[in-house]
Amino acid sequence: MSTQMYLAYDYPLLSMFWTLLWFFLWIMWFILLFRIIGDIFRDDSLSGWGKTGWLVFVIVLPFLGVFIYLIARGKDMGGREVKHAQAQQRAFDDYIRETAGGAGRPSSAEELAKLSEIRARGDITDEEFRRAKELVLADHGPSAGSGTAT
Repeated sequence: MSTQMYLAYDYPLLSMFWTLLWFFLWIMWFILLFRIIGDIFRDDSLSGWGKTGWLVFVIVLPFLGVFIYLIARGKDMGGREVKHAQAQQRAFDDYIRETAGGAGRPSSAEELAKLSEIRARGDITDEEFRRAKELVLADHGPSAGSGTAT
């Protein structure tokens, strides 16, 4: 005598709704807990003992610790996160500038060396070389004012 039990009959829609709500609240709780722990480590104004005290409080008494942390220090959490993101962006930009430093606009010496190679191969005439050299020196700053004006 085996009777089949149907899940919908034993687990009504309202029970499923409450289960999903509790599951969602637990996920949100853990996200909040991890954000607070990250904020504790990110805050440079807290001493080591202060960070340790908040961590112990948040871990030993999680609900009370998180709520008190949000009341006491929650106002500045967003500011600390923005400062951290800006510092990361500056570090990334500095790294890109440092790494791609030579990939930007070539210097006048590099351009003149290329022009000299092209003239040595005979691809351009001396007159074309002179005009190109004047253009390169004119583009790269005021030190090129010593060239001849035609």
